[in-house]
Amino acid sequence: MNLGSVIRKYRKDKKLTLRAVAEKARVSEGFLSQVENSVSSPSVDTLIHICNAMGINAGDLLNLVNSKESFAVVRRADWDDIELPRTGFVTRRFFSPENRTVIDSSILFLEPGRIIPVRKDIKDGQEILCVLQGSLELVRGDDAIQLSEGDTVHFYADPARQFITNKGRTVTVVLWVGTL
Repeated sequence: MNLGSVIRKYRKDKKLTLRAVAEKARVSEGFLSQVENSVSSPSVDTLIHICNAMGINAGDLLNLVNSKESFAVVRRADWDDIELPRTGFVTRRFFSPENRTVIDSSILFLEPGRIIPVRKDIKDGQEILCVLQGSLELVRGDDAIQLSEGDTVHFYADPARQFITNKGRTVTVVLWVGTL
């Protein structure tokens, strides 16, 4: 298990919203979402504040995290249980950063009208996007590619000139895989 997934599990088990925990822990809702999705790691003090906001012991939580992941699953039923923070997107990573060595992967939920850039600091990386629900536009330099549900694209990353946009009216769900 990773820290983010354990925090998310405890928060949801206690029926707390991202906003409620973030406010009580004195962190932003976006930061808490990044922690839950293993994009950011909290300091020890911040972790204690987050745990206190949920009424759990930080030591107990860390003991659960201590075991290394061998596989991770994101179930279809979890798609309907997302909370989009003010950033307009959420990633559900399969593995935490310390368990990713060759590839990174996630399920990405993108709110209508949102634009997000490619990962930072990627050189010669390859990426795959598979639209599971909705539609999006991938822009790479001068090229714009429209992708609909079921479409998949494999490409070399161009960090300086690449982003995706949800131009639809509903949340788009994308399987994303990229090399490190």
